[in-house]
Amino acid sequence: MQKINQLIKYWPRGTVAIQSWLEKQGIYRQLAERYCKSGWLERIGSGAYILSGDKVSWEGALYALQAEANMQINVAALTALELQGSAHFIPMNQNHPVWLFKNNDQKNIPAWFKQSFTTKHSLKIVNRHLFDGDWRLGLIEQNMGEYKILISSRERAIFEYFDLVPAQQSFEHGVLLMELLQTLRPVLIQELLEKCTSIKVKRLFMNVAEMQNHEWVKNLDLSKIDFGSGNRVIKKGGKLFKKYGLLLPVVNSDENEDDNQP
Repeated sequence: MQKINQLIKYWPRGTVAIQSWLEKQGIYRQLAERYCKSGWLERIGSGAYILSGDKVSWEGALYALQAEANMQINVAALTALELQGSAHFIPMNQNHPVWLFKNNDQKNIPAWFKQSFTTKHSLKIVNRHLFDGDWRLGLIEQNMGEYKILISSRERAIFEYFDLVPAQQSFEHGVLLMELLQTLRPVLIQELLEKCTSIKVKRLFMNVAEMQNHEWVKNLDLSKIDFGSGNRVIKKGGKLFKKYGLLLPVVNSDENEDDNQP
């Protein structure tokens, strides 16, 4: 009884425990299965358990991937902006997608996560190495009560959003999102621009930021940024914005195709 009491004491409510974490608490697989038969634990997949009667959301499952499995995966893009109150439209629909970015150099998402959480919670997992260097660049902790998860700061999240344009998100919504981002930190933006692996994302970010005339743009040193060469097509038949070589949808009838000003 002492081991199960200790386990319950240190187990954050609302989270999944994976076998490797349980073993650090002295609970090996055979004992974990005994606790399942005794009604203390419930196995939700191979090597993954919850406390019996506990309600576990996708956040509690993500916590296990981040804190217990040391996976490089974070709440990203529009979902991260919504969690910080920086999105134009806060959806009430439970089926609204939850965006997660996972470093594609990392191990695969475990089967228990996919089977128990991905479909049920409309999780969209993007395998993407969007930034070089420290994978935690631009990530912050979000308090979930008894535990914390890593989510993208507003600065990183808008980069991730533009990474999904145009295949999975709209450029027009990105313009609306950028309107709300008047107080971004230029030092972090500079580092994100320098470390970003996508020419398209860097160009989209700067094009829209300059359209909005945000003050923090003036503090960026764009001479240090590689914007590549050649044009990038976001919308076939759209207008060409020459400064960043982008063919974009028209979001304002007064836009001049020779610059980025509305």
